[in-house]
Amino acid sequence: MPNTYTQIHLQFVFAVKYRKAQILSSYKDELYKYITGIIQHYDHKVLAINGVEDHIHIFIGMRPTQSVSDLLQDIKGSSSKWINENNFLKTKFEWQSGYGAFSYSKSHVQNVINYIARQETHHKKESFKEEYLAFLKVFEIDYDENYIFKDLI
Repeated sequence: MPNTYTQIHLQFVFAVKYRKAQILSSYKDELYKYITGIIQHYDHKVLAINGVEDHIHIFIGMRPTQSVSDLLQDIKGSSSKWINENNFLKTKFEWQSGYGAFSYSKSHVQNVINYIARQETHHKKESFKEEYLAFLKVFEIDYDENYIFKDLI
């Protein structure tokens, strides 16, 4: 798109269905590379990707050529299929339905990258649920707690 200039920084957060601890260290790096490939295929720029056993954070510079929902549908659908086809787990892998998408100004980019890099340390002090609810509060996103964690066992 000639003469189109954008600066869109988005962090996506989503969890394994039922918050199962299924993102194992044995394949985590390969998963992140696979997801990075999906994002780059659409000409978006991966700024950070990390998580823990039950959820993932992805921070990107996004081009305005694709909707957030289409990108996330491809990331989640393709990566869960990839995990299952590679038999990384003895049970079926699924991501939760839904996701969080949070936007940042350029002045916050390095802080978000650092935050995502420290996920393992961060989650020794705060659960995924606490973290996610904090995001919703900080970004002033209305939600119904009856639905936010409805697929929790």
